[in-house]
Amino acid sequence: MATPALFDFDRQTMPDLPAEAVEHGEVFTRRWVVDLILDLLGYTPDKDLAALRIVEPACGAGAFLGAIAARLAQSCRNHGRPISDAADAVRAFDLLERNVAHSRELVEDLFHRDGWERDGVRDIAAAWVTQGDYLLQGDFRREADYVVGNPPYIRLEDVPDERMSAYRAACSTMGGRADIYIGFYEVALSSLKPGGRLGFICADRWMRNQYGRKLRQLVTRRFSMDLSLVMHEVDAFHDQVSAYPAITVVSNDKQGSAVAADAGRTFGETQAREFLAWYQAEDTRPCTTDAYQAARMPHWFPDEDSWPAASPARLAVLEDLSERFRLLEDETTGTRVGIGVATGADKVFITDDAAPVEKDRLLPMAMVRDTTSGILRWSGSYLVNPWSPQGELVDLADYPQLSSYFHRHGAALRKRYVAVKQPDRWYKTIDKVDHRLTDRPKLLFPDLKLTIHPVLDEGGLYPHHNLYFIVSDSWDMRVLGGLLLSEVAGAFVEAYAVRMRGGTLRFQAQYLRKIRVPAPEDISEGERTALADAFDKRDVKAATAAALRVYGITELPD
Repeated sequence: MATPALFDFDRQTMPDLPAEAVEHGEVFTRRWVVDLILDLLGYTPDKDLAALRIVEPACGAGAFLGAIAARLAQSCRNHGRPISDAADAVRAFDLLERNVAHSRELVEDLFHRDGWERDGVRDIAAAWVTQGDYLLQGDFRREADYVVGNPPYIRLEDVPDERMSAYRAACSTMGGRADIYIGFYEVALSSLKPGGRLGFICADRWMRNQYGRKLRQLVTRRFSMDLSLVMHEVDAFHDQVSAYPAITVVSNDKQGSAVAADAGRTFGETQAREFLAWYQAEDTRPCTTDAYQAARMPHWFPDEDSWPAASPARLAVLEDLSERFRLLEDETTGTRVGIGVATGADKVFITDDAAPVEKDRLLPMAMVRDTTSGILRWSGSYLVNPWSPQGELVDLADYPQLSSYFHRHGAALRKRYVAVKQPDRWYKTIDKVDHRLTDRPKLLFPDLKLTIHPVLDEGGLYPHHNLYFIVSDSWDMRVLGGLLLSEVAGAFVEAYAVRMRGGTLRFQAQYLRKIRVPAPEDISEGERTALADAFDKRDVKAATAAALRVYGITELPD
């Protein structure tokens, strides 16, 4: 680290974790992790720290506060200041009286051991540490040069109802089943001065899940995401927790370059120093060691609905491709991603019997089982179709066989939510059938698969709701199929998609839409042929080689 510790926190200095602390989500951070975060923020004694303000939202037993005090003491000596000049340099909060008393005592003892008079430092410690709820402190915007800490890990629904309501009122980003650390991010970011920086070690789930969406929007629109150092396997805390932590650095500035890093099980104090040196050198070359991987990107990802998860080197490639290429779904090329029809009662609406209703009420359907080989092989399934080509429900009086069929299954159809909600339309499928889709060439994607699996329907079938589809006004579907068969396209989906048990991926429309592609006209005739041939042969290796050339990259990192 840039600064040696003046007061080391070993296990003996950390109090036992009582039930009260567990209720408040306390997890105590190791000293070398604290020092790494402070150094990443640039909170170092060479600066005149007494003239700056750092805020610690939940000080706990003082893991961060002790390191902050040590650096402030050294800074005051470096700049010839009395320690009293630092009275306004720190603001720390905690809900628990026990933690407030312990933290004040820790600061007093540290300063006293460092040679400062105890009478003077007692007032400083009292001024620094306040018992109170950081999220409900009122408006102290634009007062912090730094905010640092380890916010509490506790679900919002586990908070007492009155406080939960107060949190939701104070923090607009705390929607759904959010963890309260979401509010800590919001309040901390709103308190930063221009150029101010936040450094938290905290669960990284907000970067991808639904309850973090509003926070991602806030960061994307108003701040710069500078660093995400994933530490899921690192022994970062004094107690074993399953918190999926990451060190996150965000600054109140326009988005600049960003670092994605991933630390492994062997990442410790020595490796942290090495990573810090690489980070501060602003090296643009990726760094890979046995303990961590890191890559610097020109920008962070601009999406708000989800941020990708992958190795730092792969994230850098995906960010580069996102910068240079358009999204797959694009009005310019008339390319659209969608999902097949959901019926709400497949046992009634889907049949292999071609005789139960009028012939024009049977719509040939593509099922997941038809796509298994990579070549579409229709198994003979039909949708018993209640929709006219104009998109209206047919009148059952005009179709006696269809009417008889639906009435035989009336009990099952009428108890569906969609039928209860619209009882006069009890025989409708959940989704309306768009008959124009049937005859269009389209790429089909099973919703559950280990790897990306585009299959071509040249026209004639309508997809079931377990299949996603892509249609386009501009693409040769075999050429696009070759691109989407490649590991490059798969990497986009893998970075965003949810992995199920056994490593199976969910190939939902929202993830397929993340794929970036070149303009069709920008692909040379030779590469178009190579992609189409690879698709026809289901040759992933050849498709990937052609895609790498088309995207202008030499390799796709692991």
